Amino acid sequence: MVARLLDEDPEQAYGYSRIALRLASRVAAVREAAGFAAYATQRYAEALAEFRASRRMTGSVDLWPVMADCERGLGRPERAMDMAGGPEVQKLDKAGQVEMRLVAAGARRDMGQIDAAIVTLQGPELASSSVHSWTPRLRYAYADALLEAGREDEAREWFGKALEADKDGATDASDRLAELDGVEFVDAMGEDDEHPAVVEAEAPGAAEQDDEDDGVDEYYDADDLEIEEVEDDEDDDAEGSAKA
Repeated sequence: MVARLLDEDPEQAYGYSRIALRLASRVAAVREAAGFAAYATQRYAEALAEFRASRRMTGSVDLWPVMADCERGLGRPERAMDMAGGPEVQKLDKAGQVEMRLVAAGARRDMGQIDAAIVTLQGPELASSSVHSWTPRLRYAYADALLEAGREDEAREWFGKALEADKDGATDASDRLAELDGVEFVDAMGEDDEHPAVVEAEAPGAAEQDDEDDGVDEYYDADDLEIEEVEDDEDDDAEGSAKA
């Protein structure tokens, strides 16, 4: 349930993770899931504690980048940079190393070191024409850093490259490109246009009728069980009368 709800309802996912912790706090997967639920709801201190617990149980370094990002969330970019230079990074797979590079660049930006952030993102992974799961995010982060540095033409180029690689819509590169090109999105209907439904709702007496209907709906929504019991009692009485 945590995995299913994490993207669409992180708060509810967090609630499920707390229940899981009460039931099986000694299971590494539970601690990891609880960490991601806390991370998604910006409870960074709690997330870091859960990730550390999972790492102690498994000995894995897979969570190293997200642990470093928790340090950023806690306002400690210097610690994130220290983790980026740790020996654990060499044990990460390629995706993990790219993730660590993204976190390190973010930490540089947190410290106001935008040029250093740009250099941090440069490397063979960025220059490669091959597309991997992390390619859109890497190119997007590089474009965003370039834009912050005032290098708009280069930023537009890399937002375009991010969009080319982003088949699943993991980034909003298309929106960023539109902003750079001065494209404005407006409602197709003007302010003076009226939708037929709106006109109908404004008909005389409609508002009063809607209010009455709303009141009835709320009553039945709140007392469904009670109404069902009453109806059952009435049916029983009718049946008893028939038998008599």
